[in-house]
Amino acid sequence: MSTTSTTVHQGEWRQSDRAKAAAKLMLGWVAVLWALEAVDYATGHALDAYGIVARDPDSLTGVVTGSFLHLGFDHVASNSVPLLVLGFIAALSGIRHFLAVCGLIMLADGIGTWLISPPDTMTLGASGVVFGLFGYLLVRGFVERKALGVAVAVGIAALWGGTIVTGILPTDAGVSWQGHLCGLVGGVLTALFYRRPARRRPVLTA
Repeated sequence: MSTTSTTVHQGEWRQSDRAKAAAKLMLGWVAVLWALEAVDYATGHALDAYGIVARDPDSLTGVVTGSFLHLGFDHVASNSVPLLVLGFIAALSGIRHFLAVCGLIMLADGIGTWLISPPDTMTLGASGVVFGLFGYLLVRGFVERKALGVAVAVGIAALWGGTIVTGILPTDAGVSWQGHLCGLVGGVLTALFYRRPARRRPVLTA
């Protein structure tokens, strides 16, 4: 009996510890975005040169760096809350797994944006990652057939679904719908890539 009690407490501690790690990671990530925008502002927007310029071989580094840079503090603010919330939820499955997911989303979003955006246009911002995490969480619960994951998918769809649909439509010349669309597709493909069957609970024996 005592052994069973100890195991439960350890499991509860691991879940709590994982939540704290996820919260620290996302708060740190968002803080970095704000710090980089402050540096960009102080240097006369010198960091904007590290964005994604469509089909320019010299801007391929922007495939990675572009997701951390923004066009002003309003731009950072608009991405901060959804990135913090969606990132925290996704990171609860494990930090290393979450970083791998984000890496795949960034690559898909960055390369896709580089390929399909209009020539001589620059794309910056974490919105591609936000759309990617939305797509990842939306699909993950269904492909893994987990009730909690499905509930999360329904919840984020109700909260941000309208914004996501609007964001992938070419209705605003000043917004990169290409980056949003590529991020969303990257998130969906990442969820399918990492799909795995629901883990069966072990049978308890006396």
